[in-house]
Amino acid sequence: MIFFSIYLLIVSVLAFIFKKKSIFLNYSGDTHQSFSNKKNIPVTGGLFLLIPIVFFLNNLFINCFIVLIYLVGFFSDRKILISPKIRFLIQCVLILLFVVIFDIRINSSRIELFDKILSNEIFAISFSAFCLLILINGSNFIDGLNGLLISSAIIILLMLAKLNLIDNSIITDQSIYLIIFTLLLLLLLNIFNVLMLGDSGAYLLGFFIGFLIISSHISNPDISPYFFISLIWYPCFENLFSILRKLNKEFSPLKPDSKHLHQLVLFFLTKKFDLKLILSNNLSSGIICFFNFLIIYISTLNPSNTFFQIKLISASVIFYNVSYMLLFKFYKSNLLSKK
Repeated sequence: MIFFSIYLLIVSVLAFIFKKKSIFLNYSGDTHQSFSNKKNIPVTGGLFLLIPIVFFLNNLFINCFIVLIYLVGFFSDRKILISPKIRFLIQCVLILLFVVIFDIRINSSRIELFDKILSNEIFAISFSAFCLLILINGSNFIDGLNGLLISSAIIILLMLAKLNLIDNSIITDQSIYLIIFTLLLLLLLNIFNVLMLGDSGAYLLGFFIGFLIISSHISNPDISPYFFISLIWYPCFENLFSILRKLNKEFSPLKPDSKHLHQLVLFFLTKKFDLKLILSNNLSSGIICFFNFLIIYISTLNPSNTFFQIKLISASVIFYNVSYMLLFKFYKSNLLSKK
């Protein structure tokens, strides 16, 4: 614990040094970035998170994949791996290899017909890889506001540890709590614009949580698989909704835009209450995290009841869609009023 405390102290010092010396900055001025933040902020959160995750995981080969996923994001942050298509292709290859090598597969849906389909090895591998990809890129999508992804990750990890669902042969509960402490520090530094996760941190965190979710699903057959969906519904649905929304507008799902739910919440607060960008950024993140926490907390009240979890997920999706329609209507009306 002493060594870990020293590590957190070193992280704090380095974060401020990188900020002061303008090291590892990642502000391109693109519309989707300037929408929520107009400052040059070091992209060091992923690196500071990678170290404890790799240290605490009890599997060298899994750590290799974690580092590779991190590097895909790192090269994206450094503008070396610019093409989203190439990044996505590399992700697909790495995730498929990971699922096959470590047999990390979703094995039950509690729906008889779909379980029969899942019994097919090729489909089970493809479906599990698809779910991981949706979560990884969904995590990157919601990392558009200060602390939004980090707070969501803290809530998910806390619930997994609280219910003793994590496979301790992979990582201990104590290690999870130490990683949560790291995330809390990164959250504080992120809120005050000292650092950000970037693609590297978002990919890393999404992959780590996805891996824990599927391994927890495998090792806890009494828990409804839909409970695990309830934990990660927000980044996953954000990604799926975004894909459908962009395809409907004949826009590439791989290209970023400024019409995600969190960006519309930010726009609403900024315009409606004339708030400064940093304040509306943090406030938007807090509001979304609060509602997400409520949904996740409710899901823990009856984690084994599939019907309960399906109703909760359905209610969450309906609430998301209604909120999105109202916020987008406000967004469009403000744009039209400027013309």
